[in-house]
Amino acid sequence: QVQLVESGGGLVQAGGSLRLSCAASGRTFSSYLMGWFRQAPWKEREFVAAITWSVGATYYADSAKGRFTISKDNAKNTVYLQMRSLKSEDTAVYYCAATGPTYSGSYYFVNSYAHWGQGTQVTVSS
Repeated sequence: QVQLVESGGGLVQAGGSLRLSCAASGRTFSSYLMGWFRQAPWKEREFVAAITWSVGATYYADSAKGRFTISKDNAKNTVYLQMRSLKSEDTAVYYCAATGPTYSGSYYFVNSYAHWGQGTQVTVSS
């Protein structure tokens, strides 16, 4: 079993930055891919970014490219999401997710991920 705990959310002005953290515990070695998703009120949960535990290959949604950076610290079993140039439309609950040892589908599918954190609120004021 994998446990994921997010932190780092908060209120920030438009144009500002935040860094989210996701601390993983349990059988983390069994997770192939770690991802960040977000869900705004009245909207579907959407993919933001993902990274592979082994080689650190990264994937981004178009909305995140050039502004967000996903990274990992294997020694700390922690994944980060550095967010810059934040916009009001980035306001959402941000969730950390992990796949199993393998996964089917695609890195941007919600259903590809077996484990989820409780989420952390990010609010960007304009």
